[in-house]
Amino acid sequence: MRNIDIFKLAEHSRFTSLHGVVLAWCALVIIFDGYDLAVAGIALPYIMKDLNVESAHAGIMVSAALFGAMCGAVLLGTLADRIGRRRAIALCVGLFSVFTAAAGLARDPVTFGVLRFMAGLGIGGVMPAVVAQMTEFSPHKLRGTLVTLMFSGYSVGGMIAALLGKGLIEHYGWQAVFFAAAAPLAIVPFLLRSMPESIPYLIRQRRNAELTAVAVRLSPDYAPEPGDRFVIPNEPTPGSTPIRTLFANGRGMSTCMFWLTFFMCLFMVYALSSWLTKIMANAGYSLGSALTFVLILNLGGMIGAIGGGMLADRYSIKRVLLCMFALAGISITLLGYKPPTTALYLLLCVAGAATIGTQIVVYAYAGQYYPLSSRATGIGWASGVGRLGAISAPVMLGFVVAMNLPLQLNFLLMAVPAAIAFMAVLLINRKPRNRGACASHGNLSHSPATAAALSEH
Repeated sequence: MRNIDIFKLAEHSRFTSLHGVVLAWCALVIIFDGYDLAVAGIALPYIMKDLNVESAHAGIMVSAALFGAMCGAVLLGTLADRIGRRRAIALCVGLFSVFTAAAGLARDPVTFGVLRFMAGLGIGGVMPAVVAQMTEFSPHKLRGTLVTLMFSGYSVGGMIAALLGKGLIEHYGWQAVFFAAAAPLAIVPFLLRSMPESIPYLIRQRRNAELTAVAVRLSPDYAPEPGDRFVIPNEPTPGSTPIRTLFANGRGMSTCMFWLTFFMCLFMVYALSSWLTKIMANAGYSLGSALTFVLILNLGGMIGAIGGGMLADRYSIKRVLLCMFALAGISITLLGYKPPTTALYLLLCVAGAATIGTQIVVYAYAGQYYPLSSRATGIGWASGVGRLGAISAPVMLGFVVAMNLPLQLNFLLMAVPAAIAFMAVLLINRKPRNRGACASHGNLSHSPATAAALSEH
């Protein structure tokens, strides 16, 4: 009997069709997720006018989805480790598609907020699940690139929302861009059929036939033998508490710093995505131009995500993040000085790369840091705590906009979190203490240090 470490197969494999399937599905889900997140900010000036909502109250309306996302990241992120990520991802897609579309029927702020909260459960819950899924199946040398490439779909979704907003809102009203969010429901049956299930879940369920099929697709060199047993090396026992592992073996300080980093990064992302259109309109730009700014911001986010992932695979991911947070603070601050059009576009692109793109690299960093059995839990809790930043940003900016302060102060408030996140990343310990050893047997079994290698970059 051989103990087969399927994670070693994944880590050392070449890019195969299975990786392509996982990447395609996860990226598509993130595109839909990004659309649902961006759509409220795109339509916000029109919603405020139609529902007669003041700036301060509009911030609370926008934050309803983000509060739901916080709850979804914690609850559904943890659930994904228990019921399997494939079903958790499908559940989240259903939630955010149905309730975002339903929000287009709302005729008062309270109903709108409740429906956006329900959509937020799916929006927040899907992120840790897809990050863990992509990280788990990725070859070690391509892990950062594939995770950030997948997450660049978030920016693609924002760009689609901006493009549809320019085309649909003027002709059919703001409701049309919400109704369009129902489209992802059509892909749920295909997702359940073709996306592979998470490996730890299959091992816990003793579904050896599916594990063998995955192993063969990961590595053509693997030759199955009767009696092969798939194992998870160096992982907690089934009775352990996943949340407890986030603070075990020297990870406590780093976990807190991840939470702070997520908070500050998401504050910047949602401050910009929720209020950029309205702030630029107040500064004298037309609503059409303001929507173009959102498009450029998300284009920058896509560039930052892919570029950041490639850099993270070549250099230290920690150093890459430090540079990106520094760029975020500088570019956002300079936006407040109304530079010439060309410089404004460039700054918006850099700001998108260094906020939206950085958020994606932070997810990849967390995905590499935590052990396999609690990876979705670790990302889910970091994302959930970080959602407090996402929730507070639209509310705080709503009050700032209502105060009619100078444009520079609006953007300075969004830039301060970059400095705090910079300091938090500095304090993350990239090498937690050894998680212990596990006996391994057979030609393809794991050495005791390999599970730690999954979280080392």
